[in-house]
Amino acid sequence: MNIGSAPTPDPAANKSANKSAAGRTPMNRASWHLRANAPAVFWLLALVVVVLFHRNIAVSGWLMVHLLLLGAITNSILVWSWHFAQALLRGPNPGNRGMAARLIGLNVAVALVVVSMVLNVWIFTLVGSIGVGLAVAAHAVVLGLRARKALPSRFGPTVWYYVAACLLLPVGAGVGAALASGISGEAHVRLLLVHLVVNVLGFVGLTVLGTLMTLLPTMLRTRVADGAEAVARHGAVPLLAGVLLTAAGAAAGVVFLCSLGLAVYLGGVVYICVPLAKAVRVKRPVNFAPLSAISALLWLLVSLVWLLFLSLTSGGWEALHRGIESVVPVLAAGFVAQVLAAALTYLVPVVLGGGPARLKHRTAILDKAGWFRVVLANAALVVSLLPVPSLVRVGTTFLVFGALVWFLPLLGMALFSKAPAVAKAQPEKAAAGFDPTPRKRIGQGATALAVVVLVMVAGIVADPQAMPGFASAVQEPAVTATGQTTTVEMTMKNMRFHPDKVEVPVGNKLVINLVNEDNMVHDLITAAGTESGRLYPGDKTTIDAGVIGADVAGWCSVAGHKQQGMVFSIVATGGSGAPPITPGENAPGGGMPGMPGMDHGGESGDPAAFDFMKEPAAGFTAHDAVLAPLPSGTVHELAIKVTEEEREVASGVMQKLWLFNGTAPGPTLRGKVGDTFKITLTNDGSMGHSIDFHAGALAPDQPMRTINPGESLTYNFTATRAGIWLYHCSTMPMSLHIANGMFGAVIIEPPNLATVDKEYVLIQSEIYAGAQAGVADLAKIQAEKPDAVVFNGYANQYKFRPLPAKVGERVRIWVLDAGPNRATSFHVVGGQFDTVWSEGRYLIDGSDPTAGAQVLPLAPAQGGFVELAFPEAGNYPFVSHSMIDAERGAIGVFKVQK
Repeated sequence: MNIGSAPTPDPAANKSANKSAAGRTPMNRASWHLRANAPAVFWLLALVVVVLFHRNIAVSGWLMVHLLLLGAITNSILVWSWHFAQALLRGPNPGNRGMAARLIGLNVAVALVVVSMVLNVWIFTLVGSIGVGLAVAAHAVVLGLRARKALPSRFGPTVWYYVAACLLLPVGAGVGAALASGISGEAHVRLLLVHLVVNVLGFVGLTVLGTLMTLLPTMLRTRVADGAEAVARHGAVPLLAGVLLTAAGAAAGVVFLCSLGLAVYLGGVVYICVPLAKAVRVKRPVNFAPLSAISALLWLLVSLVWLLFLSLTSGGWEALHRGIESVVPVLAAGFVAQVLAAALTYLVPVVLGGGPARLKHRTAILDKAGWFRVVLANAALVVSLLPVPSLVRVGTTFLVFGALVWFLPLLGMALFSKAPAVAKAQPEKAAAGFDPTPRKRIGQGATALAVVVLVMVAGIVADPQAMPGFASAVQEPAVTATGQTTTVEMTMKNMRFHPDKVEVPVGNKLVINLVNEDNMVHDLITAAGTESGRLYPGDKTTIDAGVIGADVAGWCSVAGHKQQGMVFSIVATGGSGAPPITPGENAPGGGMPGMPGMDHGGESGDPAAFDFMKEPAAGFTAHDAVLAPLPSGTVHELAIKVTEEEREVASGVMQKLWLFNGTAPGPTLRGKVGDTFKITLTNDGSMGHSIDFHAGALAPDQPMRTINPGESLTYNFTATRAGIWLYHCSTMPMSLHIANGMFGAVIIEPPNLATVDKEYVLIQSEIYAGAQAGVADLAKIQAEKPDAVVFNGYANQYKFRPLPAKVGERVRIWVLDAGPNRATSFHVVGGQFDTVWSEGRYLIDGSDPTAGAQVLPLAPAQGGFVELAFPEAGNYPFVSHSMIDAERGAIGVFKVQK
C-alpha cells in the first residue's frame, strides 16, 4: 500500500523533515522517492497488461491478485512505512542505502514468483517466496530496532503496526509456496485461507489501518481527533489477535476459531475507525484522496462482515473456501486498490516538493475527475456484486478497473508537467490544495452514475433473458395465486435430479430445497427463468420458483449434463391445461433463460463456419509437432492446469476449449519402461474435470476422480509397458470433454529403440463445433457428425505450415487417435513405411528390405509409429485415408528438401 506519513500541506512545516540525517536535500529526497516507487508502478502497469491481453481468465485472476498485492502493494508498504517511520520517530534518521538493497531483493523475488505462475515452475515459487519473506522480515527488524532506539513521540507506536505486519508476511509467503507445491484436498483449502488471512488482513490490513490513523486527518486537513493516540497505542492488539486466531482456526481445521478471529478483527477495525469518523465529521472530504481512502475503509468493513457471515453459515471448508474466494476481488478492488490510489494521490506531490505552486499543480492533476472516479468505481463495484446478467457484470467490472487505473496516466502527467505561471503568482492559494466546487462534485458524481446505468441497460438489452425473473415475468401464463406453497426436497446425485418430476397444484408457489450430493458441480435451471447458481458438492440452497401456472421443464446447464439426462419437470395439476414452458418454445430466445445456447453446451453466437481452403492468418503458428528428446532421469514430474480458453481450431473458427496447460492436445510426456510419472492436476476451470492416463495401470477411484474448480490432485504411475498412450479427461460426458480439447499423449519407448533423424507426433481428433466462440456440440458428438477431423488440434495446419524433412533422412512419426469417435488410417502420399509399430508390437521391423506398409490403421485411443525415408525432394501430403476425414481437415504436408 502506498501509505506514508502524515506530512502537513504547509511546506514550511516540512522544511526540516526534508533533510535526512545524512544531509539529504529536498531534491535528493524527491529523486529517491521517485526511484523507490518505480517498482510499484511497474507492477501496476504489468497488471494492466494482464487485464487487457491475457486470455486465460482462470490463470490471470490469481496473477492479477499477486501483481497487485505482492508486486505493487508490498513495494509500497516497504517504501512508505520507511518514510512514515522517519516522520514519526524522534531521533536521527538512517540513510536509504539499506532500504534500496531490500527493495532490490524484494523485486527480484517477486519477479521469480510471477514467472513461476506463468511457467508453472515450482522451484521459482519456492525461491521467490523465500526471497520475499527475507526482504520483508529484514525490513521489520530494521524498523523495530529504529523504534526501540527512538525517543517517545505522539504516534510513534504506529511503527509497531508495520513491524507486526512485516513479520506476518514471511508466514504467508511460506504458506503460498506450500500451496504451489501441489497440496490438494481439505489441506489445500485450509492453507489457502491461512495464506489470504495472513497476507491481506495481516500484512496489508495492519499497515493500512495503522497509517490511516494519522494520514486520513492529514488528507482532510484537520487535526487528529481526541483519543486517537490511545487508539493508536492499543488498536494493533485486536487486529493481530484476529489474524492469528483466524489463521490458527484454518490451520487446525476449526471453523469456530475462524469465526472468532474474524469477529475480533472486525472489532479492531471498528475501534480504529471511531477517531477517523470523528475527523470526517469535523471536515467532510471533497478531494479524491480522502474520498478514496474512506471508500476503501467501508469496503473493508463490508468484506469483514461478509467473511464473518460466511464462516458462521458455510457448514464446511469447501463452501467457506469458495465464499472467501468471492470476497477476495472485493478486498482487492474495493479496499486495497482504492487505498493505494488515495495514498499515492496525496503523498506523491508532498514528497516531491518543489514549493507551493508545484504542490498545488501536481495535486490538481492527480485530483482530476476525482468525484467521477470514486463514484464510478464504487457504484460499478456494487452493481457487479448484484444478481445481474453476466454482460452487465463484465461491463461494470471493466468500469471498476478503468476508474482505478485512471490514476496511472494522471501520475505520469503530475511527474512531468510544469506548474503554470498563474500558480506561481499565487503561492498562498497553491498551498491550500485543490478544492472542486459543489456543482462540479455533483456533476461528476451524477455523470458516473449515468455511465453505470448505461452499462447496465446495454447489458440487459444485449441479453434480456439473462435478467433474473425476466423469463417468468414474460412467459408465465396468467394464473390466480392460491396463497399456498408446495415445498419439495430435491437432491442432485449421479447426474440426476431426485425427484425428477414435481407435481404442483396450479396457483401454488413452488419452493425447492436443493442439495448437491454428487461429486461434481451442478446447477438447476428452469425454462421459466429460475436459476440456482452453481452448487459444489455438499452445497445447498433454497429456490423460489414462483407461482406455477403451467408445466415447466428444468435441467442442469453445466455443459453436457442435460444431454446426459440431468433434467426434471414441474407438472401443474388441476389447471386448465396451459401450454408447457420448455426450452426452445416458450422460453425467450429459444434457449435456456439466462444461458442462451447452453442446450449444446456452448454459448450464444453465430454458427461456426468451416472453410478448409482458407489459409490461416499471416501470424499463425502451427502446433509444434516435433517430439522433444527423451528427458534424463527416471522420475518425471509435471504440473497440469485445466483452463478454459478461446482458441482457433480452423481458419476463422473459434471455440472455447477446455485445455491441459493451455493447449489441445495437451503436453506430450516421454519416458522409458520403468519410469515414474508424478502429475499434479489443478482445475482452474469453471466445472468439474479429471485426467486418465492410459500409460499407468492402477485403480482409478482416486487419481482419476473428478475434481471441482479450485481443487488439485496428485496422480502417480509407473510405466510398465511401451506405447504411445492416450490421456484424457474422464469426467462425464467423457466424449464432450475429449472433443472439447482435453486429451494428450504419453510416449513410453520400446526397448532398444533406434535413433532417427527426426521425430514428429501427430494426434488425430475430431471437432464438433458449437456456435462461434462456444464449446463443442454434444448432439453432434452423439450423432457422430464431426465438422472437422484434425491433427494436433487445428484443421489443415500442416498443409499451410508444412513439416520439414530432408532427402534420405530417417523420420519417425508417432500417431495417436484421440477420437472420441473416428478411427484413422494414417498414410503418407508418395511414401512407404519400412517400419510399423502398433499397440505394443512391430508389424514390420525394418529388417526385411522388401517389406513395406502403406497405412497405420488405428481405432480411437490406439497409437503407434511409422518410419520412412523420403527418396527425393518435394511435398509429401499425409492424411487419414478415411478420405472424408482428410477432406475435412486431417491433412498435412512434409516439405522435403535436399
